[in-house]
Amino acid sequence: MKNKVFQTFGEAVADIPNGSTVMFPGFAGVGHPRNLMAALLSQGAKHLTGISNGSGG
Repeated sequence: MKNKVFQTFGEAVADIPNGSTVMFPGFAGVGHPRNLMAALLSQGAKHLTGISNGSGG
């Protein structure tokens, strides 16, 4: 089985290609994965669709 535990946020998003759909957790900003989103931005993928299952502000 492939190891799915990553040491860095960059490693976690390294294989996300252009055009992907990514779902983010969070509730009204609490638990929002800011570091993961920053790593995704730095990774450089384009034309992404983001889905949030959080509610509120």
